[in-house]
Amino acid sequence: MPPRVILNKCTGCQGLPESKCEEACPGNLMAVDPETNKAYVRFAGDCWDCMSCTKACPSNAIETRVPYQIGYHKASLKPIMGKNSITWKCVDINGKETTYKYRNRMDK
Repeated sequence: MPPRVILNKCTGCQGLPESKCEEACPGNLMAVDPETNKAYVRFAGDCWDCMSCTKACPSNAIETRVPYQIGYHKASLKPIMGKNSITWKCVDINGKETTYKYRNRMDK
């Protein structure tokens, strides 16, 4: 499920040359509409729910929703923002842990 932008919270990161969600998205899927100054997902079907935009948003204006079908399992997905990357620590329903790391363009 692609991230959901809460429009009344989104500022489009005014004053910055590029919004934080655009910087953070490793798939270059986030953008800011120049007319509304609000973020949106360019190609929702291409989003793979990395949660980089959700973690990077300074206004807490982006939500990532987990489908209810997997929400009740004992699995977990913890995104950890680094300087120029996001690391996911995934635990499946059997307790097996896997770590993935992806680069982004954040300057933190």
